[in-house]
Amino acid sequence: MAHTCKTVVVTCIDFRFQPEIHRWVEEKYGEGGFDRVAYAGGVKSLETILEQIKLARKLHHIDTVVLVNHEDCGAYGEAGTREKHGEDLKAAKERVEREIPGVTVELYFLTLDKKFERVE
Repeated sequence: MAHTCKTVVVTCIDFRFQPEIHRWVEEKYGEGGFDRVAYAGGVKSLETILEQIKLARKLHHIDTVVLVNHEDCGAYGEAGTREKHGEDLKAAKERVEREIPGVTVELYFLTLDKKFERVE
């Protein structure tokens, strides 16, 4: 029997955000089930997370990819401006859509005050 879920959520490993991320993901994506990938820097390590997204598609038939980067990310260091995160998230979306046709990609930037801002 195949195991399926609707969504894979990619976040950073930063402990400061985990309780809020967990609540948000459960509320927003919990009903259809979700896979979760946590990797330092989130989309900064696109090659690594892309492998995980492809595996989630193959094994669990996900149709939505949620990419979340956050403010004050240690993996980005001083280069981690809001603009840089936005650029990296958008580039990641383009690549995911190109390499995994048919998925929907949602982008979010998580602020230090724990607000999830949609990136368009």
